This record gives sequence, structure tokens and C-alpha cells, in this order.
Amino acid sequence: MSRKPGAIQTTENQIQEIKAAGFDLQPQRAIEETISGSTSTSERAGFNKLLERMESGDVLVVTKLDRLGRNAIDVQSTVEFLEGKGIRVHCLALGGVDLTSAAGKMTMGVLAAVAQFERDLLIERTQAGLQRAKAGGTKLGRPVATSVKDVQNLKAEGLSQSAVAKHLEVSLSTVKRLWTK
Repeated sequence: MSRKPGAIQTTENQIQEIKAAGFDLQPQRAIEETISGSTSTSERAGFNKLLERMESGDVLVVTKLDRLGRNAIDVQSTVEFLEGKGIRVHCLALGGVDLTSAAGKMTMGVLAAVAQFERDLLIERTQAGLQRAKAGGTKLGRPVATSVKDVQNLKAEGLSQSAVAKHLEVSLSTVKRLWTK
């Protein structure tokens, strides 16, 4: 189980859901962590602590898939890792399906395919939007802070890099980048 910082949810709600589904959850077997769900499971101290306590034949119960990883691929690799250790994984949000069973694997495959499809659509929409903006005359990229010519002219007048930056109202790193061009 995980909890995002600042979120109104608590692990107590998840524990109640798990118990209501008929699972016997001993308090010492519940792990609460405050790390973001966008962090890979392998980088989550609470999840690693949970793994130390689990052994072959155990069942990991989560209320939602996002408790297992940051995306469909991470969830799938986590489930495969757990299955390799002989640990079954049940997800209450998917009707309590055992994700290590044949039906669970099929569900995971469908979810992974849908996630990949959504990523591909997002990329296509982003590319189409960029092309539309370019065609409409929109200049893409970050705005030009100053020109090489402006920096070189002030350099020729004998100003220091910091004086040029102050005069042009740009950062010193911008001036340094254009100083020798």
C-alpha cells in the first residue's frame, strides 16, 4: 500500500477495504509509505521492506493497480517479479483477480496494451499540434534572450561578462554561451 504526500487518503481506508474483501490482514504485515506512486517499486523503501517480510505462498493484496507501480509496464514487471518469488497478487479494484493467474495475466496484458495505445495517441496529438503551430507561423522553442551580435558589440566596448549580462538583462550563463561565438 502507498500514500502520496498531501493526499487526503489514508492506508486505514485501504486496510478496511482489504478486510471487507475477506482477507485476514495482520497489522505488522501492512506497510504505509509516503512516497509518490510515480516512483518505481524497486526504489520504494516501504515496498522493499514489505518484500523482506513476504515469502512464497503469501498473497499481496492491493486496493488499486497504482499501488504496485507508476505505469502499466512497472506494474507488470512488479507482478512478474512477485510471481517469480511464489507470491500471488490480488487487486481489489479488478474484482479481486489474482494477477498471477491466467485471467490476471490476460487482464495485465490488456491494461498494458491500453496504456501503450494511450501513450502513442498522446505522442501523435503532440506532434500534430506542433506541426499545426509551425504551419500557423508560431515560432517553437524557447525565446531568444539576446543575440550574439549584442553580446559581441558590448564585449568590443570592453565590458566584462557580468556587465554585459546586467546591461542586456540576461543571465551570466547566457552571456558566457555567446561570448566566444
